[in-house]
Amino acid sequence: MSDSDTTGMTGPTDDAEHSDGSAAVLAPLDDRLADLVALYEDLHRHPELGFQETRTAAEAARRLTGCGYDVTTGIAETGVVGVLRNGPGPVVLLRADMDALPVTENSGLDYASTVPGRMHACGHDVHVTCLLGAADLLAAARDRWSGTLVVLFQPAEEVGSGARAMLDAGLYTKGLVPTPDVVLAQHVAPFSAGLIAYCPGPCMAAADSLEITFHGTGGHGSRPETTVDPILMAAAFVQRVQSVVAREVAPADRAVVSVGSFQAGDTANVIPDRAVVRLSVRTFDETVRAAVLAAIDRIARAEATASGADRAPETEVLDAFPATVNDATTLRQVNEQFAGLFGEQRVFAYEPTTGSEDAGLLASAAGAPLYYWWLGGWDPEEFQTALAAGRLAQDIPSNHSPHFVPVVRPTLTMGVQALTAAALNQLSRAGTGTDPAEAADSRTGRDGAAIRV
Repeated sequence: MSDSDTTGMTGPTDDAEHSDGSAAVLAPLDDRLADLVALYEDLHRHPELGFQETRTAAEAARRLTGCGYDVTTGIAETGVVGVLRNGPGPVVLLRADMDALPVTENSGLDYASTVPGRMHACGHDVHVTCLLGAADLLAAARDRWSGTLVVLFQPAEEVGSGARAMLDAGLYTKGLVPTPDVVLAQHVAPFSAGLIAYCPGPCMAAADSLEITFHGTGGHGSRPETTVDPILMAAAFVQRVQSVVAREVAPADRAVVSVGSFQAGDTANVIPDRAVVRLSVRTFDETVRAAVLAAIDRIARAEATASGADRAPETEVLDAFPATVNDATTLRQVNEQFAGLFGEQRVFAYEPTTGSEDAGLLASAAGAPLYYWWLGGWDPEEFQTALAAGRLAQDIPSNHSPHFVPVVRPTLTMGVQALTAAALNQLSRAGTGTDPAEAADSRTGRDGAAIRV
């Protein structure tokens, strides 16, 4: 994968100074880019799993302190927040996740992971680097905006518990940061670097991970008539549960039920006394979500009864978080900013994805609107070649692949620019008293109800 700038894709359009002064705020980025590239490569070499991001968190705290932020560390083990108060105006929260994955890297890059079995395979090293770059630019341009900027570095997104853990640690209730008026975040994705994609309304699915334990009666494999076989019971469940989406969810709705783990027994001639199945559920609508979860429970219990089990299966919720829902007004406001800065041809709509995120919890807990967009990260020439050949799935690695390493330029440049511009769009204009949060005419209410478009 190449690591070179793509002509015409690294900077803002040729428009004159924007009304929020973004061009002047972004001007120092060229001089800071070499440092950001070095930071990114260092983070990529040293990936850390959820709630273990001590090295990453320390670097984030060090840089924020140097920029003049009030910094709090150790929130939910490794979470870091920086607060920059700069006069009257809205509170804008920018979020990046920090954790890596238990994946062995196979990129061949000279800055590949040095930690066996660990890799930034989802691009969170990009997220951290871009947010630190934006935090630096915004701190250096206090005369251009008014309000309060919160930059948040979150642990453990990959396991779906980092945002909830920070909230439970008193992120808002204990005053660790002021309650935000808007939450903004981005995620790098395997499409052309230099582009931004967005999805109105529900953009990512709710996720529920379940572990179901089926109880039987074990015995010798030569005498199955003396047993209640939990393997057969669980296997019947695995097959039957696929009917939930096929026969109980309307075609107009979207749902995914995937069994990812089946564990039972230790040897060939012993029927065990239990089998454990783990599955993942993705939905976009709360009514559909409740119906799918209820159907899974119903089928598990029915298979146990049909097998003659004297004990009902036990279901444990491993993790659960709601759909990520973009606020219509915030999306429109920020996209107008993106179009003016990058050009309309670089900002496009995409369909909802059944991947999941926990950034929305930071917004819903505050009753604030959320805008979560996708940042292109793949080499544009490679992407276009694969697209023309109809080989995107085969030739362009997805997030979580051992081959997924975003091209450094222009991904980092545009990621910093996007976060900076989005924040400026929502902060008050210095000296004007204009407050986008108060001026919004159809934004999500403070009760968190979403407007769908």
